[in-house]
Amino acid sequence: MNFLISFPKWILRQLKDHKKNLAYLLAGFIGLSFLILAIGKTVQSWDDDPDRGAIAITNGAFGENYSTPIYLDQGWSESDSLWFYNITQGSGLLPYDFYLSLEHKDSNELLRSTASIDKYRYLPQKPTFSNPDGLAVGFAKENYQGKDYMGYTCAACHTNQVNYKGQAIRIDGGPSMANMVGYLTAMEKGLKQTISSPEKNQRFVESVLARNNDYSSAQEVNEDLKKWTGTLGLYNAINHSHIKYGYARLDAFGRIYNRVLQYVPNKEQVYDILTQTTSATGNYIISSEEADLVLKDINETIIGNNQFVKIIERLFSKEAGYPGLSKKEFLLIRNSLFNEPSAPVSYPFLWDIAQSDYVQWNGIADNSGLGPLGRNAGEVIGVFGILDWQAEDPGFSLSSLLTNQNHKKKKVDFKSSIDLTNLERIENHLASLESPLWPENILGKIDHGKAQKGRKIYGQYCQSCHELIDRDDADRIVISKFSSVENIGTDPAMAVHSVTYKGKSGNFKHTYQSTDVGDVILEEEAPVAQILTSVTKGVVTTPDADKWFVRRWADWGYTVGASLFGNPIKKSSVKAGNYNPDTTANPYNSLVSYKARSLNGIWATAPYLHNGSVPTIYELLLPRKKSGDPEDGEYRPESFEVGSREFDPQRIGFVSQGFGGSPFTTHREGDFNSGHEYAAGNTAQMDGTVLPGLSKDQRWQLVEFLKTL
Repeated sequence: MNFLISFPKWILRQLKDHKKNLAYLLAGFIGLSFLILAIGKTVQSWDDDPDRGAIAITNGAFGENYSTPIYLDQGWSESDSLWFYNITQGSGLLPYDFYLSLEHKDSNELLRSTASIDKYRYLPQKPTFSNPDGLAVGFAKENYQGKDYMGYTCAACHTNQVNYKGQAIRIDGGPSMANMVGYLTAMEKGLKQTISSPEKNQRFVESVLARNNDYSSAQEVNEDLKKWTGTLGLYNAINHSHIKYGYARLDAFGRIYNRVLQYVPNKEQVYDILTQTTSATGNYIISSEEADLVLKDINETIIGNNQFVKIIERLFSKEAGYPGLSKKEFLLIRNSLFNEPSAPVSYPFLWDIAQSDYVQWNGIADNSGLGPLGRNAGEVIGVFGILDWQAEDPGFSLSSLLTNQNHKKKKVDFKSSIDLTNLERIENHLASLESPLWPENILGKIDHGKAQKGRKIYGQYCQSCHELIDRDDADRIVISKFSSVENIGTDPAMAVHSVTYKGKSGNFKHTYQSTDVGDVILEEEAPVAQILTSVTKGVVTTPDADKWFVRRWADWGYTVGASLFGNPIKKSSVKAGNYNPDTTANPYNSLVSYKARSLNGIWATAPYLHNGSVPTIYELLLPRKKSGDPEDGEYRPESFEVGSREFDPQRIGFVSQGFGGSPFTTHREGDFNSGHEYAAGNTAQMDGTVLPGLSKDQRWQLVEFLKTL
C-alpha cells in the first residue's frame, strides 16, 4: 500500500525536477515525427508518371483490348494515385524474391506476369519510381525485420477500371474486380509444384539467389519455400467455402476472423476441440492419444501461424499414432476451430469513407476517434500482416492494460508487421479523394430532361436512406442510415455471421471488454467480432518493434495524435435508421442490418447490393422473380457472368452475358439477390409505407438521374 502512495509521488517529483529535459525530449520526439513525415511527403511527390503506371492491354482476359487507361478528376494528382498504389501497410503474403520468381503450375509463366494479373482482374502496371518491378496496383514491397516481402495494400481491392469501346478508365477508390481466392489458389499450386518438380525448383532457386537479397544458399531457399507453402496452404484450407466467390467480391470479415482465431485460442482449447468433434454418426474423430501427439511441443498460450501449419500436417498424417483425417473429417475440425467464410461481399468504394460516421456494409466499424486506425489494423490482419504475437511473463504494457489482461499469468504482446503510421497516412490521404463524375465525352451525354424527372423519383423513393452528398464539401459528414435485415430483405449472411460467428477466446477468457452498451466478460467461447475488437486495441497500442527506439515512440505518438485530432468524426453517434438496437442482453443486435451508402459515383461501383448479386442499376430497380410471377415480366437475373470490365452505359453496370466469365447464380444464402425492392413496390420505406412500383419509363428516368451523382 505504501508503494501505491509513494510511486505516484516519485513520478511527479521526477517530472518536476527534470521538466526542462523532458520538454527537450518531447520537442525532439515531435520534431523527429514531423521530419520523417516531411521526408515521406517529398519522396511521395517524386513518382509522377503521367500515366500513373497504367498500361494498355491487347487480347487480355475475355478477349479485351483497351488503350492506356485515363483518369477522371477525383482530387488526386499522379503522385497521389501512385503513392496509394505502392505505400506499404505491413502485409507479408510471400517473401519478395519468391513472388518475383514464382511460376504457375504446369507452366513457365510467372504468377506476376501481365497476363496472369489481368486474368485474375488485378490491374497491371509498368515500372515507376516507387514500383521499380512493375507490381500490380496494390501489390507492394514490404520490409520487416530486415527481410523483404510482397504484400497487399488497400489499392488492390479498392481500385476499379471501366472499359468502353477500347477506352479504359481507372477509378481510384472504386471496388476491385479482383478474384483473390483464384489468385491465392494458383499461388499455392505453383508453390507446391516448385517443391515437387526438380526442374521448376531449380529455376526458382536460381532466380531467387540471383537477386542477392535475403538468401545465400539453395538450402535456405527451399527451407523457406516449404514454410511459406505451408502458411498459404493453411490459409486456403481454413478459408475454404462452399460459396464460390468468383470475381469482384470476398468474405473479408470471415477471413479476418479466421486469422485472429489462428492466434487467440490456446493449446488447451484446441485440445478440447480436437477430442470433442464428432462425425455425422456421432463418433469422436480424434482420440485423446492422437490429440496429445498432434499437439506435442505446441505453445501453451499463443499457437500462431507456423504451429498451426504443424497441427494441420499432423492431422492429415498417416503415420502410426496420428489421426490420418480425410478432407471431410478435417472440415468438421475446421468448422469447430474456425468459421466458414461463406458470405462474400463486394469491395466497398472508398470515397467519403473518411467522412462517414460508420463504415463497412453493416456498420461494424465506428469511425470516430481511433476507430479508423483499429479498422485498418484489422484489415491488415486479414491480408497477411505478419503477427509475432507472443505470450509473455507478467509486466506492464499499454496493450495489456487496454485489453484488460493485467490479471493474467501470461499476457499477449501484439508485436506485428502492421505499419500504424502508414495506415494513418492512408486514411488521411483518402479524405481528399472525391467520387468520379460520369464522363459524358466517353460514356455518352446525360439526358438532363429525363434526369430532372428522375430527381423527383429519387426524392420520393431513395433519399430517405441515401442522402445526397456534396462531393466537393471539405467539411461534409456522411450520416449512415441502417435498415434491419428483416426490413430490407437482402441476403442476410454477412450481417448475421458478424454476430453469430464465435471462437475460442484464449487469453481473453474472463477479461472485461467494452461494447456500446457496457462491458462484457468474455467466456471461453465468445463472438469473434468482440475478439477482433480486442486484438486491434492491442495492435494499435503496441509501438512498432521493427523500428529503433526513438523513432518507434515518435512514430507511434504522432500516429495516435494525428488519428485522434485529424479525424473529422470526433465521437460516436447513435446509428440512424430502422434497425434493432443493441441491448445489454444482445450487445451486437445493430450489426444485423445493412447501411444505405451515399450514392455519389454509384455508376462506377457495379455489381450491386452488398453481395454483388445484381449486375446493373436498371436491374436493381426490378423485383426478384418469385414463385407464381408471370414469365413475361421483367426481373432481376437469376444467373449472370462476372469478370468483364466492358461497361453498359445504358443500364449502368458491366456486361454480364456471353463472354465466358465466372458464373453467378442467386439461389442460395450468400448469393441471394432479394430485397431492396423499393422501386418495384415490394419493400417498405423507413416510415413503413410501400410506394407503388415504378413504370418502365420511371425506371429509366431514375437511372438517368443516378448518372449525375
